[in-house]
Amino acid sequence: MTFPSPQIIEDACRIVYEAMPPTPQYRWPLLCQRAGCEVWLKHENHGPLGAFKIRSALVYFRRLREAGGAARLAVTATRGNFGQAVAFAARREGMEAVVYVPHGNSPGKNRAMQSLGARLVEHGADFEEARQEAQRWAKAENHHYVPSFHEWLVEGTATYSWELFRAVEPIDVAFVPIGMGSGILGMCAARQALGLKTEIVGVVSAHARAYYESFARREVVVSPAGTRLADGMAVPAPNAGAVALMCEHVSRVVMVTDDEVAAAMRAVFDDTHNVAEGAGAAAVAAILQEGAGLRGKRVAAVLSGGNVDRAMFAEVLSG
Repeated sequence: MTFPSPQIIEDACRIVYEAMPPTPQYRWPLLCQRAGCEVWLKHENHGPLGAFKIRSALVYFRRLREAGGAARLAVTATRGNFGQAVAFAARREGMEAVVYVPHGNSPGKNRAMQSLGARLVEHGADFEEARQEAQRWAKAENHHYVPSFHEWLVEGTATYSWELFRAVEPIDVAFVPIGMGSGILGMCAARQALGLKTEIVGVVSAHARAYYESFARREVVVSPAGTRLADGMAVPAPNAGAVALMCEHVSRVVMVTDDEVAAAMRAVFDDTHNVAEGAGAAAVAAILQEGAGLRGKRVAAVLSGGNVDRAMFAEVLSG
């Protein structure tokens, strides 16, 4: 896979803006004081589905239709935000969506997917088991399977970094949560297209270390995903293509614990009055973890989503 050109990213922006406006990026003074550096938040929680995945799905389904590959029914697997995005974008292109989730998935995200027209199927104990069954069923029934990592998805996610980099210049270091990899590689693509030198740091859960271990060893490493808070990063089996590109373009990958994520969710709420889900707060958790090492730098964090169940959020806020 090669990164999209500036013209392709601009075209992806046009597709995205048919459904939503650009999201804001703000520098919150209280958060800057807490972190000890200049922090900009890219607010993907302000999108119409509360998370960045809408961008990737909108571009994916438009490219699919343009390539003549559109089908009646699209199948995917998710922990929530990608499933919402697939249901939303598929319907805009005249397709139905079947979404596989693991048992015990977020009730709020399940309801949100169903409200967007998705047919929900619960299967397996984790994302990987749900993904394998979704792929098997789609192939058996001759339906279109939407992968969790694809060049069209990267084109879509590159649009939020394109907005960020053009609005705030220069950014010394940007922290991005890693799920399957489209978000952080979209940022790498936007950085390359704009000729910038921003250091890009990936963030994973310390309880879902697969991408951390894969990045460190420069090969795919499967590892259990046991995070309780950051379900958007609960990936046990990385994508080989994503790992290879990260090793080439990402500076480093850091880990944050569930306790650090919870503290970051509280910090985001206290300092900005925004709601961040676990994966959404992970980049802020990494900034707070690094502390003095970022002093004097202009830093960005992607608040990738705000879709957290009320009971879970109440528990986090209570400490």
